[in-house]
Amino acid sequence: MSDSRFPRSVFGVGSDPDPRFTLANERTFLAWIRTSLALIAGGVALEAFDVPLPATLRAVVSAFMLVVAIVLPVVAWVQWKRAERALRQQRPLPFSIAIPVLVGTIVVIAAVLLVGELLA
Repeated sequence: MSDSRFPRSVFGVGSDPDPRFTLANERTFLAWIRTSLALIAGGVALEAFDVPLPATLRAVVSAFMLVVAIVLPVVAWVQWKRAERALRQQRPLPFSIAIPVLVGTIVVIAAVLLVGELLA
């Protein structure tokens, strides 16, 4: 049976898992997208409002937040594909280094903003 769903690299293998698992995987994907949108909003707000930070620091942190926000949907897509493929083939879900990296990135952004605020 030919499956016309996109992407074929995911839906063309294995069998359909329990819909609850597929929907949970999609909710996780959407949470990554929501995080990306929050980083975009934070980066734009940091630059748009009169935040008492040195201009260079504000611009660098804002640009960094936007770059992370642009990369995040790609990471989300890859994670969704890997998890969905594992579900369809009844394999264990793959480990993702993306979550600790994202948490570390957000902690670094917060620390830089806090230090910048204290120095301003």
